Amino acid sequence: MASDLTFVDYILDQLSGAREVSARKMFGEYGVYSGDKMVAVICDNQFFLKPTAAGKMILGEVVEAPPYPGATNYFRLDDGLEDRELLSRLMAATADELPAPKPKRSKPKT
Repeated sequence: MASDLTFVDYILDQLSGAREVSARKMFGEYGVYSGDKMVAVICDNQFFLKPTAAGKMILGEVVEAPPYPGATNYFRLDDGLEDRELLSRLMAATADELPAPKPKRSKPKT
């Protein structure tokens, strides 16, 4: 089941205090970015944050689950989605800990 755009917009609104947050449609679901780093995904109207030590420190107890079959576990946030300050701190801390994306290789000219 694909996520509703209404839920995606709600999450982006909740993250409005975080820096440079956006969502991109990916395979019927959404990747959530902080700048150029993918930090979370929205699948089946649930919010999944990439697992990091900083995120675990902020959350304490975490629920880990794969966002889709075959994926590695992410932190699934069931509670706290209404807490804008918490979500913004989580996004910033997670983005700071994740490595920068690898530069895209240019395609050879033919």
